[in-house]
Amino acid sequence: MIFDTKVAILVLEELAVWQKLNVTAFLATGIAAAAPEALGEPYQDAAGRSHARLLGQPMLVFAARPEGLLRAWRVGIERALSSAVYVRAMFATGHDAANRAAFLAEPPDAPDLVGLALRGPKKDVDKATKGCSLHP
Repeated sequence: MIFDTKVAILVLEELAVWQKLNVTAFLATGIAAAAPEALGEPYQDAAGRSHARLLGQPMLVFAARPEGLLRAWRVGIERALSSAVYVRAMFATGHDAANRAAFLAEPPDAPDLVGLALRGPKKDVDKATKGCSLHP
């Protein structure tokens, strides 16, 4: 299937594995919440039990250095892409309101990003992720 949009998740390559997984999970939920129209139908198993809907398109996960994350974030803003963010200070918080306060306290032109998810037209997401490699 061919999609008009693309989803990319960029994660700081130097994080511990548990941090990378945590950041990726949080960012994926942010993109899904920002694009409910991109969610598929609920899943049903052979016993008739319902399971949650999933994003109906692939998400590519990239390893990024700090400068790559910041560049992608800036391109995302310039191109009006949907974005979800995770900054280093959020590792020290314990709930969503504290996470939002931590992000709000970041410098507005250079937050200390450890993760970023972008969704939008393929060419714009490709421009934002240029120079980043798929996560191994």
